[in-house]
Amino acid sequence: MTAIFNMRFVQPRRDFLKAGAALTLGVILAPKVFAQAAGPGRAGGEVVAKAALEPNAFVRIGADNTVTVVAKHIEMGQGTYTGLPTLVAEELDADWSQIRVEGAPADANRYNNLFWGPAQGTGGSTAIANSYEQLRKAGAAARAMLVSAAAQRWSVPPESVSVSKGVVLHKASGRKATFGELAESASKLPVPEDAKLKDAKDFVYIGKRVPRTDSRAKTNGTAQYTQDVKLPGMLTAVVLHAPRFGAKVKSFDAAKAKAIPRVVDVVQIPAGVAVLAQDFWSAKQGRDVLAVEWDETDAFKLSSADILAEYRKLAEKPGLSARKDGDADKALAAAAKTIQAEFEFPYLAHATMEPMNCVMRLDAGGCEVWNGEQFQTVDQMTVAGVLGLKPEQVKINMLYAGGSFGRRANPQSDYLVETATIVKAINGRAPVKLVWTREDDTRAGFYRPLYYHALKAGLDAQGNIVAWHHRIVGQSILTGTAFESMMVKEGVDGTSVEGAATLPYAIANLAVELHTPKVPVPVQWWRSVGSTHTAYSTEVFVDEVAVATGKDPYALRRSLLDKHPRHKGVLELAAQKAGWSKPLAKGSAGERRGRGIAVHESFNTFVAQVAEVTVKRDGSFRVDRIVCAVDCGVAVNPDVIRAQMEGGIGYGLSAALHGAITLKDGVVEQSNFHDYVPLRINEMPVIEVHIAPSAEKPSGVGEPGTPVVAPAVANALFAATGKRLRKLPFDTAQLTQA
Repeated sequence: MTAIFNMRFVQPRRDFLKAGAALTLGVILAPKVFAQAAGPGRAGGEVVAKAALEPNAFVRIGADNTVTVVAKHIEMGQGTYTGLPTLVAEELDADWSQIRVEGAPADANRYNNLFWGPAQGTGGSTAIANSYEQLRKAGAAARAMLVSAAAQRWSVPPESVSVSKGVVLHKASGRKATFGELAESASKLPVPEDAKLKDAKDFVYIGKRVPRTDSRAKTNGTAQYTQDVKLPGMLTAVVLHAPRFGAKVKSFDAAKAKAIPRVVDVVQIPAGVAVLAQDFWSAKQGRDVLAVEWDETDAFKLSSADILAEYRKLAEKPGLSARKDGDADKALAAAAKTIQAEFEFPYLAHATMEPMNCVMRLDAGGCEVWNGEQFQTVDQMTVAGVLGLKPEQVKINMLYAGGSFGRRANPQSDYLVETATIVKAINGRAPVKLVWTREDDTRAGFYRPLYYHALKAGLDAQGNIVAWHHRIVGQSILTGTAFESMMVKEGVDGTSVEGAATLPYAIANLAVELHTPKVPVPVQWWRSVGSTHTAYSTEVFVDEVAVATGKDPYALRRSLLDKHPRHKGVLELAAQKAGWSKPLAKGSAGERRGRGIAVHESFNTFVAQVAEVTVKRDGSFRVDRIVCAVDCGVAVNPDVIRAQMEGGIGYGLSAALHGAITLKDGVVEQSNFHDYVPLRINEMPVIEVHIAPSAEKPSGVGEPGTPVVAPAVANALFAATGKRLRKLPFDTAQLTQA
C-alpha cells in the first residue's frame, strides 16, 4: 500500500494552504541541462546544472523542453509517479510527453507531507490528498512565469498569451515558443505567490486517463530498485535473527561461515549476527552454517492459540471506551431480542514483492542511503542516532519500492537500523547492502496484530436496532512509538478502533471498547490498518442483524445511512451496477450461488462492494465477481484508481482466503509463499470498478479497497450456504462445519 503505509499521523487537515506564500512551491526553470535526465526511481540524479539552481522544488523545466516533477512521495506500485505529475501537468498545460519524474531527497523542510506536519513520508493514502492543491499551484506558478517571459519577449499583454500542450502561443501574431526556449528568461522572474488555478470544467488531464510514467522503465529493466544498486567495493549482508522474539545472542562461532569463499566478515549486532560477503549467495551460505547459541531468558514462547485464549478472557470484561452514544448496556438489557457474535483475526505478514533491503555508505562527511524509502524523516533521524550523526548528515536516495503495504514505514526503522549497525560495526570500510530473504521477512518481520472482536446487538419488537456493543482486543501498533502522543488518546489507540468507533449507521445506543494487551510480537500498520478487521466484524454482523430481522441486507444498510450520503451513495451505486434487485443466475447442478454486500470508509474514501460466489458440493468455493463503487473525491487518474481498487481487492482476498501468521511455542510457523500463500491468478475474480462523480477534494485509494472485500465475500457465502464465517482466513472446513 499499495499502499497500504497505513496510518494517519493526525486527522487530515484541509487548511494546509493557508500559509500562502510560505507554501513549499519552489518552481525552478533551469536554463541548462546536466547530462541526461534521471529516470523515475533514480533518486538524487541531477537534471539541471548545479551552477543553475539547487534542486529544491517540485517543478524544473530544462532547455531541452523537459518538465521534471520532483515527487516527494515514493512510487511503490500505487501510481504516485503518475498522479503527482498529473497535477503539475494540468496547471502547467504541459504536453504529457514532456513529463519526467524524480524522487525527492529526504528534506522535511521542503518535502513534508502536509497532513503530517514537519515530517516527510508516504502513507495513510495521503499522497494525492495532501499534494492536490500544492502541486497544482506549483504548476500554475511555472505556467504564469512562462507566460510573463513570453509576453515580455513579444511585447504583448500577458492575458493575450496562452499555453497548450507545452507550447506558449500568441494567437494574434502567430508567435510561439516552447517551454525550453523560455526557461532561462522565465527563471529571472519572481515566483507568483497566488497563481490562478483552473476551473474543473477546463481540466485536460485530471479525470482522464494518462499513461503511467513508470511503465516503460519497469518493463524494460531500467527502473532502479534497491537490489539494483551496486557501489564500488560494496559488501552484501544477511542477518541471522533469533527464532523467538525477545531472544538475544549468547555466543556464536563464525569459523564455518568465514570458511565460505567470498565471505569477508561476521559481526554481532543487536538484531542478531550479520554475515558480509562479496555477493548475496555467499553471504547466505555463510549464514546457513553459523553456529549461534541464543539466550532465551526473555524470549516469547506462547502460541497463537494461547494468545487467543487470553484475548477471549479479556473480552469478557469492560475495556476502555472508544465511543459511547447513549446507553448501550441499558438498551441491550431492555431489548426484545439480542444477537451476538465473536470474530478472530490472525497475525498477517506484509509479504511485499521486494523483501526489505537497504544500501548504506558511511564516510567522514556522513551517511548516504539508497532505499525504497517511505518514511524519510523518521528513518533519517533514527539512522543518524545509530551512527552519531546529525539528521542532515544522512542523505537518503528514494528509489522505487516493490510494494510495501505498510512494511517499509516502520516506526523503528528496523531494517535501516540493521544496516546502520552493520556499517558501524565494520567502521564504514565498505558500503553495505543488507538483503532480507522472504524467510527473513516472514519469520522476523513486523505483522498486522492478531485481534479478537465480540459484538452484541439489541433489537426492539419491530426488529429495529436499539443497541450496538462492540469490544475489541488486540495489540497497539502505536504504543512505544513516536506517534503515541498524537494518536493514542486516554489509552485508546485510534488505529485499533477506526472503522468501529466511526461506524456510520444510525444507532442511538452504541458503545465501542478496547483492550490493548502487551504482547512482544512486533506489530505495525498493514494495508488499511484497523479497517482490516473492523470492516469485517461490523459488516458481517450488520448482515447477520438484517437476516435476523427479515430485512434485505442492502435495504437495512441504506435505511441507516441517511446522515452519511457518501456511504449511501457508493452503496447504491454498487448495488445498482451489480443488479442487486435481480435474481442471481443459478450455477451448475449441485452448486449454490450467493451474493453479498459491504460498505466502509477508510482514509476519507468510501467504498462499497458486492461479491458473487459459487459453492460446490464439497464445500469448496470460488469468488466469481466483485462489483466495487468508490467515492474518492475528484478522480485525478481514473485508471490508477481502478488499478488500486483491483489490487486492494486482490490483497484483501489473499488475507480472507489464505492469510495467517501463526506462532507455535513463540516461533513463527510460516516461511515463504508455499505456507503463507498469496492469492493465485486463478483465484482472482472478475472485478468491475465504478467511480462515483465527485467535486470533493481527492482522498486516497491505495488502501480503501482492501477492507471491504472480505465481508462482502463472507456475506455472499452465507447467502449461498446459510453459514456464518467468523474466523479469518475462511476455508472449506468452516463452510461445512459452521
